[in-house]
Amino acid sequence: MLTTSRGISLVLAFAISVLTVAFLSLTKDATPMLLTVSWGLTMAISYLLTNITLEFLIFKEISNIYTALEKIQKKDLNSIAEKPKKTSISPLRKINSTINSYAIAKNKEIETLQKNAAFRREFIADISHELKTPIFAAQGYVHTLLDGAVDDVNVRDKFLKRAAKSLNALDHLVQDLLTLNQMESGVVKFNFEVFNMVRLLEEVMEDLEHKAEKRNITLKLNFNPEKNYLARGDRDKIYRVCQNLISNAIKYNHEGGEAEVSIKSSKNNLIIDIKDNGLGIPPEDIKRIFERFYRVDKSRSREMGGTGLGLAIVKHILEGHKSKISVSSTLGKGSMFSFSLIAEKHPDTQKK
Repeated sequence: MLTTSRGISLVLAFAISVLTVAFLSLTKDATPMLLTVSWGLTMAISYLLTNITLEFLIFKEISNIYTALEKIQKKDLNSIAEKPKKTSISPLRKINSTINSYAIAKNKEIETLQKNAAFRREFIADISHELKTPIFAAQGYVHTLLDGAVDDVNVRDKFLKRAAKSLNALDHLVQDLLTLNQMESGVVKFNFEVFNMVRLLEEVMEDLEHKAEKRNITLKLNFNPEKNYLARGDRDKIYRVCQNLISNAIKYNHEGGEAEVSIKSSKNNLIIDIKDNGLGIPPEDIKRIFERFYRVDKSRSREMGGTGLGLAIVKHILEGHKSKISVSSTLGKGSMFSFSLIAEKHPDTQKK
């Protein structure tokens, strides 16, 4: 009984009323009726006040704390929501609020660690597979030559070229990994300068012209020749961004398709759009295409070449330019990648 608020209130009220009656009995005017009424009133008032105080300021908050601890043990933290803090005279409510906040913070921390662990496992699995493919291919060609095929000149040359191609792919993968790691760790420095964006795009498209001709892809560059398209940024890295995006527009296009590059100028920025009318990207994959090694169609992507790191590098380069890349796509109709750069307003600046 003494473990409940009512039991404790009753004992305290009885003790207070007895002390009150004992004190009043020492006065000369005390009568039995007065003492009885005083005892009753003191008993009732003390009981009510003590019970309300214990119930709402102590026992209720203790019950909430136990409930919160049970939910934490059961890992049922979704129902523990951070509510706006209200002023309260109960220190237990503050303790309860602190426990809830701590549990929510730790739960978020645990979720972050679990996501990082899952990412590491996925990354290790992806990189193991990406490294294994060119290594096993080169290893197979070399072992075939060692088993006697080296005596046949035609077979030897063909297998050596294929082994070299596989090793080149391995080298590109390692270089891309190093580049991405350096960018993420902030080791890579950006050399900002003013350059002519149209000239850069023309160089990239000229470099990829042979690749486009192989698949009968038409390359187009749209811009207003009466305007100056001067940009401020790291020219070499922006060259790599454009090279990767236009190369993808060729690679993932239909035979005989079209890759269109447009450059527009706004008040403070240059906007570059790379559009193709090729395969398109499923909506569920758009959010993940900038992750390392993520491929929309893994088997087809590997047949077409590439390390699976190009778009991740593009994203980091543009973030270094305080810019973001956006993508819109319709499955079977094509995709468009867009990004912006700071425009240089002074046409007298040296154009590169």
